Order: sequence, then C-alpha cells, then structure tokens
Amino acid sequence: MTAGERTGSDVRRDGLHHVAPGRDALVGSRGGRRGGRGGEVVPPAEFRSYYGRAVIKPPIWKAHNIAGYLFLGGVAGGAALLAAGADLTGRAGMRRSARLISAGATGVSLAVLVADLGRPKRFVHMLRVIKPTSPMSIGTWLLSGFAPLVAVAALDEVSDLLPPPVAELVGRLARPSGLAATAVAPAVTTYTGTLIADTAVPVWHGAYRELPYLFGASALAAAGGLVAAASPAREAAPARLAGIAGSVAAQALDRAVHRRLGMVAEPLTEGRPGRLLRASRWCSRAGIALLGVSAVRRSRALDAAGGVALAAESALTKFAFFYAGDASAADPKYTVAPQRERAVATG
Repeated sequence: MTAGERTGSDVRRDGLHHVAPGRDALVGSRGGRRGGRGGEVVPPAEFRSYYGRAVIKPPIWKAHNIAGYLFLGGVAGGAALLAAGADLTGRAGMRRSARLISAGATGVSLAVLVADLGRPKRFVHMLRVIKPTSPMSIGTWLLSGFAPLVAVAALDEVSDLLPPPVAELVGRLARPSGLAATAVAPAVTTYTGTLIADTAVPVWHGAYRELPYLFGASALAAAGGLVAAASPAREAAPARLAGIAGSVAAQALDRAVHRRLGMVAEPLTEGRPGRLLRASRWCSRAGIALLGVSAVRRSRALDAAGGVALAAESALTKFAFFYAGDASAADPKYTVAPQRERAVATG
C-alpha cells in the first residue's frame, strides 16, 4: 500500500498499523498499568508525536550569525551607556574606549544580521514598514536609529583622521549624539531576548519573563568587562562595577530560568548548551574575582583578564541559549508535555 492509499484505519496514535514506531517517537506517558482480560499486563498509555517528528519547526537561523548578533548587540548598547557616563564625569580615556567598542560592535552586529538575511536588500525592506507588535520590526528600527548616533560619537574619538570642517562638526555633535544613544541603548540590550521569546521554541518561549532581563544583564557584564579592559585603570571603576553587577544579575536570572522551567530547561543542562553554560559560569566567577581585585589594586592586567572573562561569559550564555532553543524545538516532548500539564491543571 502506498502513502496515498493509506486509510484512517491504518494510522494509529503510535504510527502505521504493523509498523514499529521510531525510538524517538515517545514524548511522554502516564503512569500506572492495568490488567487485560487474560490477566496480562498492559503497558502505560504513551503519547507519541506524528511519526516521531518534531511538533514545531526548529529555527532556521545560523548560530554563528544570530547568536553572535545577540552578543554584539548587547555589547553595543551597554558600551553606549558607559560612554555617556564617562563623558559626563570627565573620564576621557574610558569614554574613548566605550565609544569605539559600541560603534564597532554595532557595525559587526549589523553585518552578521545582514549575512543571515542573505542580502542587504532584505534588511532595507524591513524598514519599509514598522509593526509595533513585531519584536523583529521594532528591533530593526531601534538598531537603525542607534547606529548613526554611536557612529558620530565614535568619529569624535578619531577626529584627527578627518578633514578639519568635518572634525569640527563631529565635535559639536558628539556629546548630543552619545547622550541620545542612551535613550535607545537599554532597548537595544534587551529586545533580542523579547525577539526570541516571541517564538514557539519551548526554551525561549518558556523563559519569556526572564530572557530580556537576562540578556540585558549579560550585555552589561560584557560591555563593562570590555570597557574596563580597554580603559586606563584609574578611570575604569564604573566599568568594573557595571561588569560585576551585570554578571551577578545574569547568573541569578539564569538560575531563575532553570527553576521555573523545570523539565523544559533540560536542554540547557545537556550536550553542547550545557557545556557552554557551565563554562560561562566559570568565566563569571573568574571575571568577578579579577575585576574585584583590580578595584583595589588598579591593575591594567587584571582589568584585561577579568574583562575578557566577563565578555566570554556573555557570549557563551547567548550561544548556550541559542543551541538549547534548537534542541528543545527538535524534541517534541518539550512542546507537548507542558501543554498536557496545563490541560490537566485547568481540568
């Protein structure tokens, strides 16, 4: 019998009649057994997905592009906030580092986003319409408005390379542009968490409450670490504090995700995502310790080591959540089991 000739009587909950279901078709089961007419033991009722296939489509995003975008966008926003603070408090060295880091991260994040879209025309097409209910649309507009502001501020730090009339104009616009960027920066650091939570991917959607804050805290840790590493030690105190505070908050939010999601958080503890997340926690501890010591000793070497550790923590966290999302979408149990639990709870 061909696939087109199968009738309803040939298809059962566990697949085709007379065809053994695949090993990974099992999603969940109810406990308990009951006896048949002849006293034989009947196995527990099992829920199986359709031919063992995933219930939802996994994301088609490329990990190195989109996970990199999640990391770099956060660094850009966090560094812009630190640059404005340094500008207002007279920390010229820290201001320069933060402005250049913010502009550089913004440029690379736009490049990887366009690379994932395939053609620059697709990015431009997204700007033709603004959809208030779409995190992707809002994020595209946020980044498009943010990029020129941090670019102007960064140009002021390399004004010696510009023609005198241009350098003079940039010098006048640098502070207003940098301060204006701070109005957008918090959204730039957090909207990516909202973006991926606004999907059917179980790990991402399940953590919709925590992900924007987790990504924002992780961004602050990375930006603080990198700015501290690149700034004069005598000026880097605010960057150290931001890096340490962001890292502590990110680790607390990560634990909150694991507690609240329960079984759905399993992909975050297994395989590649689990290894990445465990490594991120060690980087967090190392970065906090090194920057904490440098706060007393004012050591450029400690700032560099601690800052790189916190940046690595942030990158590893973003990649871990990205890969965990892929894994949770591929396994039907992370979609079906929570739905069954909610159905039972609501009676």
